[in-house]
Amino acid sequence: MNKFDIFADSGNNIPEDLVEKYGIGVIPYLCTVNGVEQPCYEKGVPFVETAKKFYADMRAGAEIKTSLIGEARFEEHLTPSLQAGKDVILFTISSGISGTHAQAVAAKEELEKKFPANKVYVIDTANASMGSCLLVLKVAEMRESGAGAKECAAWANENVYTVNSFVTVDDLKYLRKGGRVSAVAAIAGTLLNIKPVLWANDTEPAKLEVFCKERGKKKAIAAIMKAFDDNVENPTEQTIAIAHADCEEDANEIKRMLAERGVTNVITDYYDLCTGGHAGPGTVALFFFGKDRRAKSEAQKKLLFKRKAD
Repeated sequence: MNKFDIFADSGNNIPEDLVEKYGIGVIPYLCTVNGVEQPCYEKGVPFVETAKKFYADMRAGAEIKTSLIGEARFEEHLTPSLQAGKDVILFTISSGISGTHAQAVAAKEELEKKFPANKVYVIDTANASMGSCLLVLKVAEMRESGAGAKECAAWANENVYTVNSFVTVDDLKYLRKGGRVSAVAAIAGTLLNIKPVLWANDTEPAKLEVFCKERGKKKAIAAIMKAFDDNVENPTEQTIAIAHADCEEDANEIKRMLAERGVTNVITDYYDLCTGGHAGPGTVALFFFGKDRRAKSEAQKKLLFKRKAD
């Protein structure tokens, strides 16, 4: 069995120590800050320092833009592995929020023509940030245990909707810039201190949409923890992830609340710049394996509909 290589776009938000531990290849998105282009991830450059500056620039009013990863860059990163006779699994953030997945599929098709003896498996994670990260880490652990690329890719495709993600933002103006909410709604929400809780939804492809709305960050975090309680499975037997856009106090509060529930295996990191750049500083999110998002009971669906209508 050929040992395979694992790659992920930087929107998968994998902490640096785990990138190193599992030998994961990270393919960075590019962003521009006030017209200056920079990679969203750079090997050898401490990500925390990069993220702190990025979110400080956002708070100062910097103009932020992000661009998808093109086919050619995927081919550039994956080619050495295929030349070495290895198969590849490539993870991208949800095709419902980025065109990067389509570029990765195009790269796969070209590379498999050039290297017909090898396979490139492209996984649409139906998620982003550390929700995607949890899938990558699980596959990396499976590889360490001797599983092959085909088996791991099949597992990932089967389980993408079992990763649950709940996010709350600090300032609606960033979602307004990205077209997630209208200008009127953003102004009204700011005046009323409304904090939406977003989730990676149950559609195919998966998108980020409003789960509920709360008044104030404290209530939004409480709603995230309620969603955790309602949807998590075997919480003390899995790795749970928290991402934050330069608001460590919120991340620490969620970690404390997880500890009250007996959870000890938690990873925390700054929000990746690709998706965090659209949500804005002050964003905090919780990611975990739980109920399949597509298989909600009628009672859950009614509750979700009510929350979205509130």
